[in-house]
Amino acid sequence: MSEDVDRSAAAGEHADRREAAGDGADGADGGPELLVSQRGGVLSVTFNRPARRNAMTWAMYEGLAHACERADADEDVRALLLTGAGDAAFVAGTDIGQFAEFTDGADGVDYERRMGAVIDRLAAVRVPTLAAVRGYCVGGGLIIAAACDLRIAAPSARFGVPIARTLGNCLAMPTYALLVDHLGPARTLDLLLTARMLTADEAHGVGFVTRLATEEGLDAEAAALTDRLAEHAPLSMWAAKESVRRLRNANLPEDRDIIERAYGSEDFRNAVAAFAGKTTPTWQGR
Repeated sequence: MSEDVDRSAAAGEHADRREAAGDGADGADGGPELLVSQRGGVLSVTFNRPARRNAMTWAMYEGLAHACERADADEDVRALLLTGAGDAAFVAGTDIGQFAEFTDGADGVDYERRMGAVIDRLAAVRVPTLAAVRGYCVGGGLIIAAACDLRIAAPSARFGVPIARTLGNCLAMPTYALLVDHLGPARTLDLLLTARMLTADEAHGVGFVTRLATEEGLDAEAAALTDRLAEHAPLSMWAAKESVRRLRNANLPEDRDIIERAYGSEDFRNAVAAFAGKTTPTWQGR
């Protein structure tokens, strides 16, 4: 789930409590990188780095996990809504600059385990979750959206994991299982091997996006849907969510050797350097 974006590419019943992830230097207007607020029974998380297409920092991932803990601890929370600040992206993957710190394949294993724990935490939240997507939903952003129970998209939404073209790394086994669960093996391989982007219409056609909205109406439709979810039986929804999660994660095979080989490769190190230098990586297969 470690992929940055293509280079070309109302007041509520509760006080609006906002929480920061990190020092907030990259957040919109100098604010925090992650905003958490509550309106009635709906807890909202906004990825707030629009100038970087909301690419995720380590602190943002940790902030997302903390928001999940808050949702589970507060019985007044009945739904969790995830959105991206600005019009360009929901989340354009993990900030690739952070991979410059990696020295070998073990760093990749640690990263995938750390990020996988956040994704599994999101999938395990007791309340229904909704991703409202406009713009790029790429790499880690796609996996965050996939871990949600429902997805609603504007026409500008684009979905993909183009690591075969940009970084030459890989995903963890639970992440592959998540994509296969949503798309099936053939469509998952098509998405990963061709490194192409699905349009909102295509993602809706294959069932990944559960609803389409207009660009202007996305926020209103997302609010209406989460309000509707907040009215339903909490335990019935939790039972459905948890059963699907357990089925998806049952008997997953080991993946350490796969992750170490990809993240420990010259290709990965060279691609990270190429990204920093704004050049195109040359693939050697080693």
